[in-house]
Amino acid sequence: MSGFNGFFIDAIILLVALIILNKASGWAIENVVKVADISGFGKTTVGFLLVGLSTSLPELSVAFFSVGDPEAVGISIGNVLGSNIVNVCLILGICILYATMKHKKCIEFLPLLSGDEMKDLQFGLFMASVIPLILIYIGYASRVVGIGLLLFFAWNTYQLTRKRTIIEEAGQGSERARLPTYLALTFVGLVGVVASSYFIVESATSMALSIGISKLVVGATVIAIGTSLPELATSLVATKNDELNITLGNIIGSGIINLTLILGATLALTEFTVNISVYTELVVFSLIANLFLWYSLNGDKICEREGYVLVALYMIFIFVTLSGFRSAIT
Repeated sequence: MSGFNGFFIDAIILLVALIILNKASGWAIENVVKVADISGFGKTTVGFLLVGLSTSLPELSVAFFSVGDPEAVGISIGNVLGSNIVNVCLILGICILYATMKHKKCIEFLPLLSGDEMKDLQFGLFMASVIPLILIYIGYASRVVGIGLLLFFAWNTYQLTRKRTIIEEAGQGSERARLPTYLALTFVGLVGVVASSYFIVESATSMALSIGISKLVVGATVIAIGTSLPELATSLVATKNDELNITLGNIIGSGIINLTLILGATLALTEFTVNISVYTELVVFSLIANLFLWYSLNGDKICEREGYVLVALYMIFIFVTLSGFRSAIT
């Protein structure tokens, strides 16, 4: 009976957390749009910095709690690389399919993204591909590498914040005075997204284990996808509101933040060197996904086939990963 009660309580927590996640993500995106319109930074840049940074909090918390334990650090680095694959392949793929269903199979980039915004996204994808390759080539990463990644994050953030569209007339008056309020409401919404995502992962994990699903399967599915729930929730809401530029900024921003701020902080706070070569498979999948997305962004539009390809890449990644787990066990 106690087992049933525990399962029932977890189910209630899961349901409540899902409702909060839906409401909080809608609130966050609604206010992000207002911040972008008033500040002049553009929706892609705000999605890149504000939403991308906030939705990367689960990965950041995993990184900080892993410091000092070699095994935990390894999990944290795998989580960073794996989250990028989930973000680009699964989440962005789903968002592209959802958006193209609403817009007759293809979406034109020209009304959505300025030239500078497109260059920022492509640069982010380029760095998200190059950084892991450099680390694989080096073989081992230490505190010096971590500090270098943190410095790059600071430089990239500074470069992004320098680019503003002059919209002084649009940002004057009462709306401009409300900018701090909109920023505060955005953070409240994003905190709600991250907090509800935590409870979703915890309750879903407990439910899965209580009915006999192995920790291996739970780790490869619930936990892996769970840390990317904030990106999924905010990206789906942004796409639903025809703000695909925020979605792209969020996904690519989260990727570059994971590989610079989060990975950099993990390595900078770790006293031992980490063998990066063991993550070659993750890096290869991440590189394939990033290159495909970079190729797609070079065109004038993005269509449903790009969404199908990205989701298919994630399915292949899951199959290869689970096959590797089974081989390791046997």
